[in-house]
Amino acid sequence: MNANVSEINIDKQRQEILDAAHNRFLTYGFGKTTMAEIAEDVSMSAANLYRYFQNKQDIAAACADRCICSRNDRVREAIRQSHLTATQRLHTFALESYRHNAEMMKDTPKINELVENVSSHDPQMIQQKIKALVALIAEILAYGNETGEFAVDDIVSTAETIYSALILFDVPIFIHLFSAEEFEKKANGVVDLIIEGIRKR
Repeated sequence: MNANVSEINIDKQRQEILDAAHNRFLTYGFGKTTMAEIAEDVSMSAANLYRYFQNKQDIAAACADRCICSRNDRVREAIRQSHLTATQRLHTFALESYRHNAEMMKDTPKINELVENVSSHDPQMIQQKIKALVALIAEILAYGNETGEFAVDDIVSTAETIYSALILFDVPIFIHLFSAEEFEKKANGVVDLIIEGIRKR
């Protein structure tokens, strides 16, 4: 068999395993999901499953990575709409981050268990995804400097600080604290305060 074909088949099988695991983790939780159940969902033996992933933790990390990448892609697409000003892009960043997490919590109530598990076992992966979001904020700040809306000297440091200020809207565990209306009001309020500090005088 051609090596490329073999690699494609392996990748396809891995994606099928991740689909099955994703459904189980987010429906029943990480702790109540077994390798045997995931294997059964993709019609293979548990022993065969280990050809593709070392263990359940390895599968959980891959599932979380896929979820986070999907969220980051959604935010990236939303903020890069050409008609938006830099101010609007920063508001969109906060609101899309919140809305994605709210949808995840509604559709998959066990998401927090997966997030907590991966955060404790693979913090570097989470940190890399956060860096990607910080980079998007930095992109917004650079655009704001270019259009004359903002006056930010240290874009990277400021982007890191802004992400920290917006973390309430980026972590699923906080979703139940307030209603959707309250969350969006708070998101807009925090962004308004940030913009007041960075806007060009």
